[in-house]
Amino acid sequence: MAKELVENSIDAGARRIEVEVEAGGRRLLRVSDDGDGMTQDDALLAFERHATSKISTADDLNNISTLGFRGEALASIASVARVELVTQTEGEAEGTRVAIEGGRMRDVKPAARPRGTTITVRDLFFNIPARRKFLRSEATESFHLTSLVTHYALAHPEIAFVLTNNGRESLRAAVAANLRERAYQIFGAEFLDSLLEVGGGHNQVARVSGYVSAPRERRTTRDAQYLFVNGRYVRDRLVSRALGEGYRTVLPQGVYPAALLFLEVPLEEVDVNVHPAKTEVRFRRAAAVADAVREAVRAALAAGGYVRLTDEQDVRTPSAQHANSRDDLSTGAPGEMAAGWNAAGGSSDAARESSNLGAVGDDDRASVGAERGARVQTPRPQQESIEFGFTPPPDDELLLATEEFAARASGMPPLMPAALDAIARNAEVTSQEGREESLAGRDAPDASPAALAGEAATRHRAQDESAALTGATGAGGANPSRTPLPPLNSIAGAMYEVEVESVSNNIRPLYQLEESYIIAIDAEGMLLIDQHAAHERILFDKYRKLEETRAAESQQLLMPETFDLTPAQAAAFDTVAAELETYGFSLMRLSGRTVAIKAVPADLPASEARNMLAEILETVDAERRGAARETLRERVAASLACHAAIKVNMPLAPEKMRWLIDRLLTTSSPTTCPHGRPAILRLTTRDIERGFHRP
Repeated sequence: MAKELVENSIDAGARRIEVEVEAGGRRLLRVSDDGDGMTQDDALLAFERHATSKISTADDLNNISTLGFRGEALASIASVARVELVTQTEGEAEGTRVAIEGGRMRDVKPAARPRGTTITVRDLFFNIPARRKFLRSEATESFHLTSLVTHYALAHPEIAFVLTNNGRESLRAAVAANLRERAYQIFGAEFLDSLLEVGGGHNQVARVSGYVSAPRERRTTRDAQYLFVNGRYVRDRLVSRALGEGYRTVLPQGVYPAALLFLEVPLEEVDVNVHPAKTEVRFRRAAAVADAVREAVRAALAAGGYVRLTDEQDVRTPSAQHANSRDDLSTGAPGEMAAGWNAAGGSSDAARESSNLGAVGDDDRASVGAERGARVQTPRPQQESIEFGFTPPPDDELLLATEEFAARASGMPPLMPAALDAIARNAEVTSQEGREESLAGRDAPDASPAALAGEAATRHRAQDESAALTGATGAGGANPSRTPLPPLNSIAGAMYEVEVESVSNNIRPLYQLEESYIIAIDAEGMLLIDQHAAHERILFDKYRKLEETRAAESQQLLMPETFDLTPAQAAAFDTVAAELETYGFSLMRLSGRTVAIKAVPADLPASEARNMLAEILETVDAERRGAARETLRERVAASLACHAAIKVNMPLAPEKMRWLIDRLLTTSSPTTCPHGRPAILRLTTRDIERGFHRP
């Protein structure tokens, strides 16, 4: 209802829209604007079913540029409430007042007001008690109304918005120059500092603009994602999924970025009338729109330095690579081209370095050559894994592996087996020559010149063969005849979640893996424990017990920390403030939407307090705020435990690991965290034996 009225005001060209709500809209909903207004005839016609002034020709159905046109809203609202419409157009001496009650016209008379329209809806569903009984709670409806006005205030910075809820002003946004200024008005400076500007897309498919949050600003829900298509607020899965894909490898699974994302799509490429609430749309080329969103978000992250630029470069086609190679070669001399293609892999870089070596002396050439060898040296393919039953390599391959290891340590390329044989023969010749020379010096001082010449020729031939093979191996960088070792067998499928009944008290920690997981053993085999999930469960049970004793420990902040709530968060704050104080928070509501944090729970780092409060206020949405009080307490305790628990990539001493396991075993559910994720995985001794093919 409120959505239809606000959209009509925007379509009427309003520059100021005021929304007044009482009892979640159940008692009163009033929307006033300074738009074009209506004449008396149009005001009466507006309450007829299927009447609209937003379509003049049949072609308008394929090019919808307004926010709504079905012509059912006012007629439907007037049939279930007491409605009053006061409107006046520019230049008329008097306006028009229309009163309708339960779908029946009660009064039509002149009225005075500035240009624009005011629609007042009172006593919603007064004539349908059954429907009124199933309305959601006041807090839920207030949240929806606040979220609605917030969305359209972001979509239209050129319009001033005022929202008053139960006589208290919840939102006031003056006319802003751009989206950034409007975001500052609603969310505050801190939220603005974490935003990255987005721009991209294609005119024929979708132009993407707006802002996304830096990876350090993360949410556990998508409530902080404001998505718009042609100025229309939508909840589109396609756009939301494409936004998440843009953060692939940047954000972990289960967390979401904040976003103010605007798509400008050609009118004929999108259908905005596929959902009764007009919050879903259909794109003619959905895949192309998703690509445009994903690429624009990825580019914004790259510009902010959160994604490596090499990740953003498209892989060039072979034709483009050949074209670039030809361009590089065409700029050099013929000698450079020959050197470039005779070097490893036809690289033009090698050709340019070769020409540079020709312009320096022998000493400089040697140093430059050494630098080049160190720079262009590429690592040999690593042994990926082995397979059970693999045959050991022969002795010459073992020798090769030893030489390869030594070569890597010295920065020189490894040698092929044939090169090693040549070097060995050369060493034998040299050794034999030394022995013969020694004997000749003692017993045969008059050795035959022909014999000496033959030995010298043999020695030089062996040296040339060794040098040639060594050079060939160094140029190639690897032995092409060698094949990579087969992959390791994995027993990942043998890991399974642990049942509570199977957890024993005799668990011994052995090692901390990646400073995130504890490897432990018990009588049945090996255990892998997620240290963050385990500590979450310990703290969750602790906070739940505090609700019974009401003896929460808190730490006073030296300087109270203040932050501004969004309109939606402000609507939820009064609901959860009392619950937060039972866990050790000390909060104070200042003027407007500003909140001061004076104390936090003893286990919670002070730096996490703001993020935790924002997460709780955003996740306590309409359904959860209307749910049981017990559910709300569990969500607060789970969120507090998550923020206070030890994190991954945090080293733990053996004593700390021992303490963590002992405390985990005393909790209500030691095998899962408060969010339902597993905290312990098991690999039994039998599974290990089966993996090694033991009977």
